[in-house]
Amino acid sequence: MRAPTQKPVKLQLRRDLVRSIKRGHAWVYVSALRALPPAEPGAQAILLDNRGGREIARGFYYPESDLALRVCTTQRGERIDDAWAASRLQRALALRASLFGPDTTAYRLVNGEGDGLPGLVIDRYNTAAVLKLDGEAATRFYDAEGIAAWLAGELGLELVYERFSGRKGGGRALFGLLPEQPQPFLEAGLHFTADLVRGQKTGFFLDQRENRGRIQPYAPDARVLNAFGYTGGFSVYAGFAGALHVTTLDTAAPALQAADHHWTLNNLDPAHHDTIQADAFEFLEKAAKDGKDWDLIILDPPSFAPSKKALPQALKAYRKLIAAGAAVTTPGGILAASSCSSHVSMEDFLAACREGLSTSRRTATTLGLHTQPADHPAPLAMPEFRYLKFILMRVEG
Repeated sequence: MRAPTQKPVKLQLRRDLVRSIKRGHAWVYVSALRALPPAEPGAQAILLDNRGGREIARGFYYPESDLALRVCTTQRGERIDDAWAASRLQRALALRASLFGPDTTAYRLVNGEGDGLPGLVIDRYNTAAVLKLDGEAATRFYDAEGIAAWLAGELGLELVYERFSGRKGGGRALFGLLPEQPQPFLEAGLHFTADLVRGQKTGFFLDQRENRGRIQPYAPDARVLNAFGYTGGFSVYAGFAGALHVTTLDTAAPALQAADHHWTLNNLDPAHHDTIQADAFEFLEKAAKDGKDWDLIILDPPSFAPSKKALPQALKAYRKLIAAGAAVTTPGGILAASSCSSHVSMEDFLAACREGLSTSRRTATTLGLHTQPADHPAPLAMPEFRYLKFILMRVEG
């Protein structure tokens, strides 16, 4: 932790949110506070109730953001210091140690509010880790170098790299040397690599690990299309399960090169895999016109709703995508669709799937509804933190 430069700021609620905060909701917005005293981003703050001024929580403050306070503790009088941070980190490490064995060496080590460390995300890739801080307040509040040194000592890491949020092409090595090559790791015994510096997110979509496994029962002898395939995670799982042929589709040539590399890295026959650089919407539309279809299709697009304002347009895009995917799924085939947009609820996503199927004049049976895995924990009181939706459907007609 960084040493506070001033006494904690005192904030008071303008309405009764005590029960919500005590239940674990870790965000307090500007509109919920009576006043916004001046303070540096990341300053420690004490939150008082809206009636008698009783302390109910402590956290860090950023008056220039709509999200003015991130709650770190609701234990009255608990100090937010190095001991607090170390305790939360130890708890996060203990959870992951119970979840993974030697066949999986990449996973989320710290998931912000889900691990009681708001605004802090750390992903582990074998002997390396990537750290991300959400915004200026978190950057000022946490001691990134200290956390990196602590992690390296606890886990024997060779590198801890910080990816800057919201800054293009930014990052720095907090511990160790910048990697010259993508970092190798294992996932369920399969071999992958992650570009920690230039890759999407922190280099790999770790939150889809269990969902990659969920498509395997439907892959044997299937023709598979992995749209928005990135570096081929779903493709490799399908190939390893015995797919007849897998097509990985993405707009980025470097991602497709990595997908080919991951395919051969797992000793899969190159003749059973190809890559196509194209826009998924345009590709699916043309495929339908050409009468093409696949037995298993995975649709895992980037977030269509970066803000609540973008929600209507995002739902329209999901409906269009599901319709396009269903149109090229063989009768009795499997359509797997995902949304990583936190502003899209599971109910909204299911409605978009129903309407997309209807547009394509197909029907479907739900085989499974899933969300993020246990290394991406979310406070029960924060449904907005459960961002990932994944649905498996058998398409009829």
